[in-house]
Amino acid sequence: MAQTKSDPNYKVISENRRARFDYAIEDDVECGIILDGSEVKSLRATSGNIAESYAAVENGELWLVNSYIAPYEQAMFSHEERRRRKLLVSRRELSRLWNDTQRKGMTLVPLVMYFNHKGYVKLKIGIAKGKKNHDKRETQARRDWGREKQRLMKTGG
Repeated sequence: MAQTKSDPNYKVISENRRARFDYAIEDDVECGIILDGSEVKSLRATSGNIAESYAAVENGELWLVNSYIAPYEQAMFSHEERRRRKLLVSRRELSRLWNDTQRKGMTLVPLVMYFNHKGYVKLKIGIAKGKKNHDKRETQARRDWGREKQRLMKTGG
């Protein structure tokens, strides 16, 4: 997400911060998402949630499952909050994602949902492998040591 801060359209809607703790992200892919008008309006006004969601390749299509977008109050025809939403990627990317998920332990995890510089809603999904408990503890210890090292460098001790 190498976007400039001055870009008025760029805005992070929802971030799955737990994904990098629970999964080892090997690669990530930016994809579009098919939304209703009330869903886009709701995302501009409030925020959605992708923390408990996942992506899956089914019948040659990529789907975002269990994501939450709050209902838009002023909409004439409201949307379903936790419906399956189709994700847009090229055929080559889709076949690569399908091949990667067929390997043992690989899954597609949504990392961040945002408005890009054109104002379109985009979703960054990661090709990830689940971490075991000892891997999570190792990550936590490495992070704590980094903080401690920064604190020591700052105080000069």
